[in-house]
Amino acid sequence: MRRRLQLALFLFCSLALAACQEAEVQIPLAPVASGVTDTEVTFGSSLALQGHAGYLGQETLRGAMSYIRHVNEEGGVHGRTIRVITRDDSYDPPKCLDNTQRFLIEDKVFGLFCYVGTPTTVKTLPLVEEAKVPLLGMFTGANALREPFMPYLINVRASYYEETNAAVEHMVQDLKLTRIAVFYQYDAYGFDGLTGTELALKRYGLEPVARGSYVRGTHDIREGLERIRESGAQAVVMIGTSDPCANFIRTSFEAGFSPIFYMVSFVGAKELSRNLLESETDGVNVVMSQVVPPPIRRDGSVAESAGEFVRLLDKYYPGEEPNFVGFEGYINAKVLVEGLKRAGRDLTRESFLAAISSMTDFSLGADVNLAFGPDDHQGMDKVYFTRLHDGRFILLDNWAELPLEGRP
Repeated sequence: MRRRLQLALFLFCSLALAACQEAEVQIPLAPVASGVTDTEVTFGSSLALQGHAGYLGQETLRGAMSYIRHVNEEGGVHGRTIRVITRDDSYDPPKCLDNTQRFLIEDKVFGLFCYVGTPTTVKTLPLVEEAKVPLLGMFTGANALREPFMPYLINVRASYYEETNAAVEHMVQDLKLTRIAVFYQYDAYGFDGLTGTELALKRYGLEPVARGSYVRGTHDIREGLERIRESGAQAVVMIGTSDPCANFIRTSFEAGFSPIFYMVSFVGAKELSRNLLESETDGVNVVMSQVVPPPIRRDGSVAESAGEFVRLLDKYYPGEEPNFVGFEGYINAKVLVEGLKRAGRDLTRESFLAAISSMTDFSLGADVNLAFGPDDHQGMDKVYFTRLHDGRFILLDNWAELPLEGRP
């Protein structure tokens, strides 16, 4: 009986192999990773392309795609072009979750790329962990994407904790301020910035003199502004989006309240300066932290690390002005491509993540250096500060440059 079963199995396999050869069917030696073919690797990007955070998504995408389109024109990576499927989530968490599910189930993407915003990205984390899919280059500094460590998340930028800690250090040590308030968006993004500020102040034995908030998607800042104004704050840490922050600054100035207004990078320098362009806010101290250096220097020259970015942006998106958000998107794409290169032709999600971890010293030129590791998936930690001057944000080398208003 045993010999008969072995003979039957041998005959079955022989006939199956002959049928495959006759039909010119190739039997794969190993399963192919999702989103990877001989000629293409696919990523999904859910980000705000319209609505009150739409400018962040648009600029992030332009910066990233300027480099990816260049790489594709040069033949791709190991013979594969990079395809990015984009879906608008309008900075709405349920939409972002739905987009992510579609990327994984319908599109069968290899990885996720350039998500924008804390409440949207955080909503997808259980799905990312369950699917074991890489998510790289999120435009958010949320601590929830960093602690506890998740091997599938690849942060490129510094965190909000690092941004607010550096800002508070300058306010307290350089300017000797003691009355610092926080104005924040009432959601995961705002709470993260609030917590970061509270932790930074606690190191100096301080706490916010006032806390004011607004609801995401609205511009109603009146209650939060009144609470902060009554506190006599010398500086206001602002964790929000461009429109509400601009409204807060304009209304404060009109009411004769003129502290130092400091904002984290997510507010968006280009959009905020546009929002304040028509306002009578001369002499107001508006400071914003950045997680990448200015692509254009104060004298109008192009920064060394941004040369390729400026050139490619002009080539693929003529007329678009180089800015911090787009430069960050470009750096995200550089990390993505370098990871694909190091992973080799036999691309899997595991080999891609291992390749990212091997990037312990990845430089884009002066002032832009990234370092990842097996237990460290955040490439950059440096924080830069800029101040609004003549309608644009320029590098703030020394906080003593700020006018005396707002100091004790």
